[in-house]
Amino acid sequence: MAEDFTMNGRRYNRLEVVKKVTEDFVKKRQNDRIGIVEFAGRPYTLCPLTLDYGVLLQFLERAKIGMIEDGTAIGSSIATSLNRLKKTKSKSKVIILLTDGVNNMGNIDPQNAAELARALGVKIYTIGAGSKGKVPYPVKDFFGNKVYQWVIIDLNEDSLRSIAETTGGKYFRARDTASLKKIYTEIDKLEKTKVET
Repeated sequence: MAEDFTMNGRRYNRLEVVKKVTEDFVKKRQNDRIGIVEFAGRPYTLCPLTLDYGVLLQFLERAKIGMIEDGTAIGSSIATSLNRLKKTKSKSKVIILLTDGVNNMGNIDPQNAAELARALGVKIYTIGAGSKGKVPYPVKDFFGNKVYQWVIIDLNEDSLRSIAETTGGKYFRARDTASLKKIYTEIDKLEKTKVET
């Protein structure tokens, strides 16, 4: 819910910005089966792998804060994603892991999940999203108006770097909307496969 990202000069929570940037990324892809695993305290498959990007984007639009109990289950979300990918016969299998927190929920260690991903031939690109330290967090005042409190949010960059390196992926740091867009553009360029028609 932190609102340290902006679009068109206006503050938005991180999820809203991520949804917009992800939508732009999906629209650029062709012939890729894409799915979405949303997570907080536990992972949830928002949309299974599909070529129907219209349906995928409808599911993405429905993603809301509070759908899942609070927390950050990074290892469990990787395992859920791997479970969705393991039966595909694609030449390239990729997970884009975007998180703003430290693994504090779930029963699977993120590094163990990364080792499993490597064994299954799945590359993980990790994105650490948001500012480190104090960030503006919206709350309601006595009159019901939105005001901001400054809360400290941590990011375990070492863990995200290790997950990416273990699987042959790459770690990125997204401090704002522009850098997040640039990261997705770079991943789009990195993950191209030649197709003969």
